Parts: sequence; structure tokens; C-alpha cells
Amino acid sequence: MQHNQPYQHADQHTDHHETIDAIIAPQEQLNILSKTEAAKLLDISQSGLYKLFRSCSLAVLNCGNSLDDGKELLERYPNFDIKVIQEERGIKLDIKGAPASVFVDGKMIRGVSEHLFAVLRDVIFASGDRRMADTRELANQDNQLSAEACTDAVFHMLRNARIIRPNIDPNIIVCWGGHSISVGEYDYSKKVGYELGLRGLDICTGCGPGAMKGPMKGATIGHAKQRLGQGRYIGITEPGIIAAEAPNPIVNELAIMPDIEKRLEAFVRAGHGIVVFPGGAGTAEEILYLLGILLHPDNANLPFPLVFTGPASSAAYFTQIDEFISSTLGAEAQSRYQIIIDDPETVARTMQQGIAEVRTFRKNTDDAYYFNWQLKIAPLFQQPFAPTHANMSKLALHKNQETHTLAANLRRAFSGIVAGNVKDEGIRAIERHGLFEICGESSIMQPVDELLQAFQDQGRMKLPGSTYKPCYKIIK
Repeated sequence: MQHNQPYQHADQHTDHHETIDAIIAPQEQLNILSKTEAAKLLDISQSGLYKLFRSCSLAVLNCGNSLDDGKELLERYPNFDIKVIQEERGIKLDIKGAPASVFVDGKMIRGVSEHLFAVLRDVIFASGDRRMADTRELANQDNQLSAEACTDAVFHMLRNARIIRPNIDPNIIVCWGGHSISVGEYDYSKKVGYELGLRGLDICTGCGPGAMKGPMKGATIGHAKQRLGQGRYIGITEPGIIAAEAPNPIVNELAIMPDIEKRLEAFVRAGHGIVVFPGGAGTAEEILYLLGILLHPDNANLPFPLVFTGPASSAAYFTQIDEFISSTLGAEAQSRYQIIIDDPETVARTMQQGIAEVRTFRKNTDDAYYFNWQLKIAPLFQQPFAPTHANMSKLALHKNQETHTLAANLRRAFSGIVAGNVKDEGIRAIERHGLFEICGESSIMQPVDELLQAFQDQGRMKLPGSTYKPCYKIIK
């Protein structure tokens, strides 16, 4: 049963952070649960889904606020609670202590309500799907699942969330970049989004603020001017990062993948080209992930347009990124992307031309437009990486290996740094055991150290106004 208004009942009470209690019903999302699914959501034991569902829901309800620390968010709203109410006609959510900022005149903002039920949908699907269970079990046992099985799991998550759709020409541009960017960089990302929107291209991002919101905001104007109807603004996230990058209000299609590796694979399978804006460690992780895949010999002839771009003020940033890639991965990696500075129109035209090549290639090879099946992704890029102190210290960061394998290990190093910065579990691990120790050859570690130091100096590791404390130390 669907309702025009998700709000059923709300009571407001005030503490240090103003909160509201409410009961809401679903809109165009999951609206019925089995008794088993409902029991999982109410199970507060270690094996239950309650903790995961609660933390992801609170992150969604933190939309529009600047807090990007998962641990601090949970501590800020200690009385927050969310429970499923089972009724004959469907379900409702009973919410206690939700941030008041997502309510207008006592009613929850519709987009936030949709995101909340998207969380419910994806948490339930991932917990009950055998493919997801297989990937979790093998990861816990340090065994590798086949690449095909991991890709199949990603496909079913995206299909269940209705992100992948047949009978549509390639037109999804994935935009990566930091949530901690300058005003000038944010405004530039909007201009790029506007030019993409004018050309009928849809936007997919990590769904948070900053460079993830700007392109969507710009594209809404471009789509409106071209009278294209409702554009697609796709957000793909995962439980560990959602508190740092809560879905922005423009996102109208949200998917919560089970882990960072499936999130990254979802971007490159569903997207048709990628634009990278300035960012921090998380953006470096994404760049290394994609370059590592494109450097695999099986992908040598596969078209995948990739552009790094920013305003004139960001030119030095991309010079440093380019030098880092040159020092660690070499000229072949540099050949897989273009750097375009302060020219939104050229970025949009380049992506439009690149997507035309993608369409021709997929048509000639009889591949789907909606899912990049032909892209070869090695298991090392798919196996979930637990950023423990032991795993971080054992990373193979040397040049005596294939370049795409080195890229995978570098990606894991940056993934651990992101975890130590913003993820609840990573922050607590640093508090208990001290800084991560990252070891490797000088020819690798010096460029890594210089890049991370630059991110710190430029304030790219956290949201503006916050204090950054390194979660790692480099041992050469």
C-alpha cells in the first residue's frame, strides 16, 4: 500500500540536538516484509540486522548536515531507534529521536523517506540473497570467490534496486570526487553537470555532498532546459561510508551495496564513462581501482572514457595526481585518462564522444547497454578488504609485480586510510591499536607519502572546519 504522504504521526522533543519521533509509511519502495525478514531487522544480536539497519538509517536522516564521522554521528543521537511495524496492509517504520532537520512542519521530507526505505530494501535483499552470503562467507575464510560470482552478486543488487534498465542507450556518467572540496571546485562541478545534462546524460555519484552533489545539481538545470522530464540521479553507497557521505536530496535512485568493493564494481558496471573531480583519499582509491582494472590486458581495447577535471585553481592538484600515477603505475596508466582544466563544455563533449564509442563497441560485440559484462575485473579487486592493522602492514607495495596488481594493493592502502578517517569500525580500531603502519618500497611509498601530505595540507581529508588527524604512518 502506498501513501502520498509518508508521515503518519510525529512528536517533537528537544535535547542538545533537536529530534523528532515519527511513524512513516513507504512510497514506491519495499512495502511488505515476510515474518522472517521482520525478525531479522528486530534482532539486536551480533548476527541480526538491527545494528546495520539503524546505523544506515541514521546516516540517511543526517542528510544536509556537515557531520561526516560515523562514530560521532551514533554518539550524537544515542536515543535514535527505528523499528518495523508489521500490519496486514503493509509495513511502517516507527522512528524515535530522528534529526529534526529532515522534517518540514512535522512531516518527513519525501526524498529522505524514499532513501530510508531504499536502505530497508537493500539491507533485506543483501541479507537474504545466497550470492551475498557466499561472498561474505568466503571473505571471512580468506578464500576467493570466482570473479563471475561476485559480478553476478553486483548485478542482482543493482537489478533489485532498479538501477540497471534495458532498452536505454548508454548515457550514465559516473562522477567521482571529494565531499571536502572548495566552493570554487563545487561550483565548477555544477557547471560540468549542467553541460552533461544539456546533452541528455544522466549522473551517478557516491551520492554524498561536494563533488557528488554538484554534478547532479547542475544536471537538473540542463535536463529542465531540454525538457527531458525527470533525469536520473543515481547514488551508490555502502554501509561503512554512508555516514560520511549521506545521500544528498537530489538522489532519486539509491542503492546501498554490501561493501566497498561491490560499490566500486557497481559504478564501473552500470556507468558508461567517468569524470573525476578533486578529492582526497577516497577519490584516490577510486582512481586506483579503475586504472587497475583498465590496465588488465583483457581490457586493453575496451573503450571507457575517463576524464580528470577541475577549475583553474585545481590545476596543481591534478598535476600531482598525474605525477603520482606516473611514479607508481607508469605511462600506460596515464594513457587511459585525459586531464581537462577549467572547460566544462569540453568535458561534456569528450564524454559524449566517448559514450558514442562505448555504444558502438557494445553493439558490435553484442554486449548489454545497461551492464558492462565484458569488463574484466580480477578477484583481487572484488575480494572485500578488511582494513585491520595486520592487513594494512602486509600490503605488497613494490614494483616487482604486474602493474594492475600493484594498483589493487595501492587501492587497498587508500581504502584503509578512508576507513581510519571516517568509518566507525576503523576509527575505533585506531583508538584501540594506534596508527596503521603502511610498508613498502621507497619508490612507491615516497609518492604515496607526498600525495597524502598534500591532501592534508589542502584540507581534503575531512569536511571544511574539522581537524584532520592522520590514521597512519609510513614505514619505507
